[in-house]
Amino acid sequence: MSHADILEALMKHLTILLLAIAVSSSASAQQQMTTNRAGMGATALSEGSNLPIEKIGRDDLVGITVYDAPELTRTVRVTSEGDIRLPMLRQHIRAAGLFPVELESAITAALIDENVLVNPIVTVSVVEYRSRPISVSGAVKHPITFQATGTVTLLDAISQAEGLTDNAGSEILVTRLQAGTNDNSVALTERISVRRLIGGEDPTLNLNLEGGEQIRVPEAGRVFVVGNVKKPGAFYITDGSESSVMKALALSEGLDTFSAHKAYIYRLEAGTGGRNEIRIELKKILDRKSPDVPLLASDILYVPSASGLQASMKVLQTSIGVGTGLASAFMIYGR
Repeated sequence: MSHADILEALMKHLTILLLAIAVSSSASAQQQMTTNRAGMGATALSEGSNLPIEKIGRDDLVGITVYDAPELTRTVRVTSEGDIRLPMLRQHIRAAGLFPVELESAITAALIDENVLVNPIVTVSVVEYRSRPISVSGAVKHPITFQATGTVTLLDAISQAEGLTDNAGSEILVTRLQAGTNDNSVALTERISVRRLIGGEDPTLNLNLEGGEQIRVPEAGRVFVVGNVKKPGAFYITDGSESSVMKALALSEGLDTFSAHKAYIYRLEAGTGGRNEIRIELKKILDRKSPDVPLLASDILYVPSASGLQASMKVLQTSIGVGTGLASAFMIYGR
């Protein structure tokens, strides 16, 4: 073989080697571009979602990314029936009750079953939760409805509402929906003691909330004190115990002068809206000769004045005034 033939053969081998390197580099670059593009697609839908991973619910907003399929990459709102729809798919895909990774598998299977894509790569993230509302109302500083994401306790919910007001009652009512017979939901209400919850006496009272709960803090009951007392008014019963005549008098800063020996409680009569009058021996209660009388929420305690004593005192004051006037006149003009 001549030198020319050998040189020509070497040139052919070199050309084939260079072509192979070029093709390999091009494929690698194309694969890297595809990966980057897919990664950018995923980021576009999920970079703003730092929400905890929870089961997807009705009305939640999910971000779906299908690599190399921009027509399928989108955000979708879960319907009230718990399904989602994607373009080019005839079937509805069940989403409610699934974790994002489970919905990824369901979408992948649907795309393959309907011959939309051969080997789709799907990612799902939750953009917005709407299926876990917790409402806090009543005697709180800022009534609020928020979504339960992550671990939420009853104290967390009260904190979201900026705490209880000064007139909050002694109990917190927590209402949850639980499955009943024939797929009907049943509302169950649990009563939580404010004092025991905040005092940490029983950690089980700090309930874990999953969403769907309604938390209501009723106002404390009030008793009304009127008549011959130093500070008439309405007073809240916030400690959870019943009020009484002695407590009501203490809140109203005690009796004023010329109070009668008897007082009256006006109590609502159930079913009629009227009030019954209950006479009590006020002086005997104060002298510890008779037991204290309990008061219920909305009771009116009326302390009348002793009109006879008041009239006698006015006569005495008038007499003293007249006598003082005569003495002064005698001193001035009697000389």
